Amino acid sequence: MSAIPQVLTIAGSDSGGGAGIQADIKTFQELGVYSTSAITAVTAQNTLGVDAIYPMTREAVRSQLQAIGRDFQVAALKTGMLFSAEIIEETVRNIKQFGWAKVVVDPVMIAKGGAALLQQEAVEAVKEHLLPLATIVTPNIPEAEALCGMAITDEVSRRKAAEKILSFGAESAVIKGGHGADPHVAEDFYLHSTGESFIFRTVRIETTQTHGTGCTFAAAVAAELAKGKTAKEAIHVAKQFIQAALTDSLHIGAGHGPTNHAAYKAGLQQGNRGNGVEILG
Repeated sequence: MSAIPQVLTIAGSDSGGGAGIQADIKTFQELGVYSTSAITAVTAQNTLGVDAIYPMTREAVRSQLQAIGRDFQVAALKTGMLFSAEIIEETVRNIKQFGWAKVVVDPVMIAKGGAALLQQEAVEAVKEHLLPLATIVTPNIPEAEALCGMAITDEVSRRKAAEKILSFGAESAVIKGGHGADPHVAEDFYLHSTGESFIFRTVRIETTQTHGTGCTFAAAVAAELAKGKTAKEAIHVAKQFIQAALTDSLHIGAGHGPTNHAAYKAGLQQGNRGNGVEILG
């Protein structure tokens, strides 16, 4: 058996290279796991926005997942942009068929520029079919509001939203705080079905170089779960990874530029453990 954990990403392709499949593969590589992938859609996009989306057929997604399932030992997987209800259903069918566990669901809905990345009817498919298989769901605040049908304005409503996500069958959820109102810190709130909860707090970085942060975070969580880390440990590393990626910006493109996926590993090599993450709870 291979000594390197094998991880799967099921997501869309980003021609700009900052998000989606491209971000996931970069993250997996940097964190020392082997990446397999199934592309659900091809997007024409750059840092300024999404110009076009070309979804794969259900059969194309099935063929990719079947090929992976027959030959690779998938230790963890993450889902990103799934776009349609039929692609979600096909994804779920294959997860069940191959018994894939440690499923990280990033419920990608809206691109930075406002383009819809998930059809409205697919939202119900996510809740009904995909979330019951999820080990960790990683919505940002707008995504959590869309899933739960409620506004998140404070710590109380944030916890209620996390509880609502768990009611759909997910094992745990982490509501990311990048869209939070606090100008000084960003908080990610984690809740497990046992009631265990944590807050992961970092200093807020004022930057426009944020394209692909959600994809990258979820991919980092999946990579660490594949190595056998606990959810708390995996999220801690993912927070460190994304904080480094945001701090050491690449300044590529004229819009929302991509994060620097190489920054975390470079920091470790230089003796910087990237410990700027406070864990509360």
